[in-house]
Amino acid sequence: MNKHILIADDDPHIRDVIGFALEKAGMQVTQTEDGRQALDTFRQHPTDLMVLDINMPELDGLEVCREIRKFSEVPILFLSSRDDEIDRILGLEIGGDDYVTKPFSPRELVARINVILKRTQQQHSKPAAELPQGTLCHGKLSIQPEQHTACWDSIALSLTATEFAMLQLFARQPTRVFSRDSIMGNAYDSNVYVSDRTIDSHIRHIRQKFADAGCENVIETVHGVGYKLAACQ
Repeated sequence: MNKHILIADDDPHIRDVIGFALEKAGMQVTQTEDGRQALDTFRQHPTDLMVLDINMPELDGLEVCREIRKFSEVPILFLSSRDDEIDRILGLEIGGDDYVTKPFSPRELVARINVILKRTQQQHSKPAAELPQGTLCHGKLSIQPEQHTACWDSIALSLTATEFAMLQLFARQPTRVFSRDSIMGNAYDSNVYVSDRTIDSHIRHIRQKFADAGCENVIETVHGVGYKLAACQ
């Protein structure tokens, strides 16, 4: 089945360029001209991925993403005419999957969208009937939150409570990039503060335990932003 992509940009030329490239790649496209229209359209007709311009009238792309993340984990790729690092970091922190700066190559944009869609498909590749209810799967990684167990390719891993909480955080949103502050806020009690070095240390320990089980790259470093779950194949 062809993937359905929603494009939200107030520039009709940009929408047409993206739409043409995606349709040429065999995808179905819906175009919207502002953030409010994009949000209303997605609520009525969910798509497989959203391309959101950050600077839009009514609601900007970041505001749309915040609203979408209240009820959906649909992949989101941001577009922006600005190359400010703070915009990229904020967009990824609130749940975006990728960030592309204008002007851009339509072929590169399609390639990035295909990568995101492939990762999303891999997350759901294992038949649900074979898995206990509530299991989180991403490639060869499987996590059972209620049993507090994690496995790599059927090999059980011995994780501390904090390491398990961090891994579960990544697995629930496998395409999202988490900053250290986000990891600290989600994996620790609200009254506990830890340094960036402590977060990095936990990441190293998780990586080592997965490496011992045969997985050389379970968590990727996104330089200048934070960490995300790797492909886990």
